[in-house]
Amino acid sequence: MSAKFTEEELTLAPCQYEYLDHTADVQIHAWGSNLKEAFEQCGIAMYGYMTELETVEIKQMSEIEANGDDMESLLFHFLDELLFLFSCEPFLICSKLKITEFKTGDEFKIKCQCYGEEFTLGKHPQGTEVKAITYSAMQIIDEPETNKSQVFVIIDI
Repeated sequence: MSAKFTEEELTLAPCQYEYLDHTADVQIHAWGSNLKEAFEQCGIAMYGYMTELETVEIKQMSEIEANGDDMESLLFHFLDELLFLFSCEPFLICSKLKITEFKTGDEFKIKCQCYGEEFTLGKHPQGTEVKAITYSAMQIIDEPETNKSQVFVIIDI
């Protein structure tokens, strides 16, 4: 069953991430004009390490929620929820993420719409398996005065 999506839902965000060398793991460096964008890019970068995102069509949407005690734990739990989405049936691989709620301050909470399709060998080239998200060397840099936010996360592969 294929769902109908609007043109906006089918439009992908520009790539604003890179992979940095790290012993035995991979460090993701993602950025955006605000933390919400940087978090979205970090999630997309993780999926991009698992397969070539150009092969992923938007055929379904799932929603996730993540909570944390601070910004670092919020980022950790956000990425962990995305990894869980890929790890359980129907093995959803996403090419677009849209955070619809991003709360910080008294409460740290994210709600996100995840757009993609079921991972299928043959259609989606198998990249590297992501085993876990880590807190190791995690950095969140928010510079609202310059409209630049960055995150650095090491993922265990």
